[in-house]
Amino acid sequence: MEGARQELAQGELYVRERAAAEEDPDPVPALPAAPVVIRGDGLVLREWTEDDLPAMAELFDEPGIAHRTPLASPFDAQAARAYLDRARATRADGTRLQLAVTEDGATPLGEVLLGSLGAERPAGAVTLGYAIGAAHRGRRLALRATRLLTAYAHTTLGLHRIRLQIEPDNAASTGVARAAGYRLRTDVPPTTGTQKGRTYTLQVWEHTR
Repeated sequence: MEGARQELAQGELYVRERAAAEEDPDPVPALPAAPVVIRGDGLVLREWTEDDLPAMAELFDEPGIAHRTPLASPFDAQAARAYLDRARATRADGTRLQLAVTEDGATPLGEVLLGSLGAERPAGAVTLGYAIGAAHRGRRLALRATRLLTAYAHTTLGLHRIRLQIEPDNAASTGVARAAGYRLRTDVPPTTGTQKGRTYTLQVWEHTR
């Protein structure tokens, strides 16, 4: 049940990229030209493909994701097309890396991403986000994917700091952050914003090597 509660939480669904604090940023990493594939802890993280468009619509057209994230709602075939096109564009310009979360290298169960990879980095560090489809929650997928992508960011991309941003009352997601080795940055002011008519506040959690 603990895993199920974690993966129903807002931070579990998607951790937004928002400004947190200006600090000395890591060097801008160079993403590999070849498609990224990361394996470990029973998962295969890989880049999205054309074949994934139906799965995207199934995963992201969900009330919890609609409520907690900036993703389109309804998230239909048109929204999936636009999402994949944007993922490819930001991958090409080196500012974002979005990976499907799978167990077999084929069937997408969710997404994990690195954002703010470019020279303009408003959060002062690269940010990590994730979303797990409703049918696949309760299996610690986001925790495992976060650990894998965090390690990749440190070791392969050479980044010193990775950040999550989570609402302070989101106990389930703060538990995921702690389990993945992130710590709350109490010295960084929270970020507030309004999205889809809802006001939110995000605290910064950070993982350093």
